[in-house]
Amino acid sequence: MIEEFAKDSLHGRLRRDRKALLWKLDGLSEYDARRPLTVTGTNLLGLVKHVAGVEARYFGEVFGRPSPEPLPRWQDHDGGDLWAAEDEASDQIIGFYRRTWEHADATIDDLALDAPGHVPWWPEPHADTNLFAVLVHVLGETNRHAGHADILREGVDGRTGMRPEHETHMDEDARIAHCAKIEQAARSAASDK
Repeated sequence: MIEEFAKDSLHGRLRRDRKALLWKLDGLSEYDARRPLTVTGTNLLGLVKHVAGVEARYFGEVFGRPSPEPLPRWQDHDGGDLWAAEDEASDQIIGFYRRTWEHADATIDDLALDAPGHVPWWPEPHADTNLFAVLVHVLGETNRHAGHADILREGVDGRTGMRPEHETHMDEDARIAHCAKIEQAARSAASDK
């Protein structure tokens, strides 16, 4: 009973966080979805592409259920999964992510939490694992990158929130005043030391 509750709870959170990550692309131009927003080139569409690949590998080949779509070998990872090339349309990447959900969901639905898996890119003795550990790992990855996407999207146009119903709006004057208050607190704290 607890196993089904745990599985349903973790899977439900993964589904929620996938949607949150995709929502960060809503309404963006092709340029804003792809452009580098940090000094290392992190960008919103690249985060989606990366998480799609993570799910495809972890819920695919780890359990002997390879993705129906071709993936580069994990040994060949060169960072190309963190950004979109000119010839990769946003719709292609988003479509791949959604199809990956279907494949991952089938793996999660079909296997028990203690179903054995093997992660060849994890060091021994941790490479032998199970669905529970992989589900927790992928949920953590998805959350981490959805958090990155929150910050990046806020920098693009000020949109914040986890889902459309949680979106917060602050007019420009209120935003400037709020940041000024935080800046003043930081300066005061630093001068007291």
